[in-house]
Amino acid sequence: MADTFHLPPTPIEQFTLANGLRVVLSPDRAIPVVSIAVYYDVGSRNEREGRTGFAHLFEHMMFQGSENVPKAAHFQYIFNAGGTMNGTTSTERTNYFETLPSNYLPLAFWLESDRMRSLKVTQENLDNQRHAVQEEKRLRYDNQPYVNAFLRMNELIFTNPANAHSTIGSMEDLDAATIEDVREFFRIYYAPNNAVMSVVGDFDTAEARNLVDKYFGNIPSQPVAPPPVDVSEPAAVAVPQEAFYDPLAPAPAFVLGWKIPARRTPDFYALSLAGTLLFEGDSSRLYQKLVKGDESVVSIEGGVDERRGPSALYIFALPKPGEEVTTIREQIFDEIRRIAAEGPTEAEMEKLRNSLCNDAVRGRQSTMYRAQRIAEFALYDSDPRLVDSELDHFLAVTAADIQQTTAQYLNVNNHVVLDIIPAPAAADVEEATVAASPQPPGEPHQPGSPTPQIPEHPPAEPHAPVHAEVPQIKPVSPEQPKDPADVTPQTESGPLHV
Repeated sequence: MADTFHLPPTPIEQFTLANGLRVVLSPDRAIPVVSIAVYYDVGSRNEREGRTGFAHLFEHMMFQGSENVPKAAHFQYIFNAGGTMNGTTSTERTNYFETLPSNYLPLAFWLESDRMRSLKVTQENLDNQRHAVQEEKRLRYDNQPYVNAFLRMNELIFTNPANAHSTIGSMEDLDAATIEDVREFFRIYYAPNNAVMSVVGDFDTAEARNLVDKYFGNIPSQPVAPPPVDVSEPAAVAVPQEAFYDPLAPAPAFVLGWKIPARRTPDFYALSLAGTLLFEGDSSRLYQKLVKGDESVVSIEGGVDERRGPSALYIFALPKPGEEVTTIREQIFDEIRRIAAEGPTEAEMEKLRNSLCNDAVRGRQSTMYRAQRIAEFALYDSDPRLVDSELDHFLAVTAADIQQTTAQYLNVNNHVVLDIIPAPAAADVEEATVAASPQPPGEPHQPGSPTPQIPEHPPAEPHAPVHAEVPQIKPVSPEQPKDPADVTPQTESGPLHV
């Protein structure tokens, strides 16, 4: 199948505004929807020590209102138009995206441009979202078994603080953040010349270009580029072995971690497929061996942390009660040694290629998938056309490549073993590593996450006054266009999923 498989070329038109905003258009008239993805070149790797968690904090802040959009009304405008939206933060970038009926394209441009131009960075919003992030940390990390162990893994694999700290950051750092810190972060990183916007779907390219210029063209650029990021790493992992005492873990478990090369390198492609072979899906080697065969584990999972710099590969195992952890761990290493010695079989290679082709076809059916991939390649590699050629790099990987890279990077002593031990089992242990311990769970009567504050009926032409604490980032002239041309936001309340 892979020998005769060819993806149709993706239509790509790219240009850069005078303020530095890079725009990629990819028209597709198959269905009347359009997807927009705005990627800012800022992630946790850009944060300095003592000020971690800012990139993720801003993912929250960007929905707190801007000059013409009330607090949290971004949600309601999109949902009332029948669209979907979200934002995410990683080590590499922060992105915001929405899919809408195609006649609402001006609305999406208006919303994205207004917060790029005039986000309300106020003390009230900072305090509100700082508390929201801290509540998220308590609910999704500190009150979940095993999760904080995964956060600790980055600190054990990576030596460089830019790579090692978690995306959610330190709660102490967020507490110490001042409004001046946050405004400066917005000024440096949330500028048009530090962003890429991709648009995929049912639109006319000439009209879209005019709309982009109308809504984004007069947003001022940041004259000084963001400081460069050093993500270099020594070859060795930072800490080879550690015990993590988890008060919420119902049973012992362990995580294995390896440092691997950066994304889009020949060795990365091969190691990514080695990971698929080991732990991806019910037909993977470790699932068949440990779940279906020995029935010694409840769960075996893995993943590849893909970064522009040094990346990582992980395997997590949750043994069944009564099973010996060291035995299961040795079985995983045995399977890695087998691949390093013998390589994949031809049948496994054929399955890998077919799966790659199937995933490529299924992914391209979504305008949002294409918008995000195009924006990612434009931001990281300055080449959105890689959306068509990236598959070829994976298909070019041979069994010998997988065998060689597995031997070089995985079948080595240079890896991390993190044993997760239920805290009651560690009652007699006198010394537990403080850095490896999660924050204690919240109080039994800790209230849940607050309901988002969303106006029931956003006005057709919202005119929120400029808050006194908004940083001076708006141009003097010309003014930001107000409501999008030919689009009147619906007034009926739509579904809200935050």
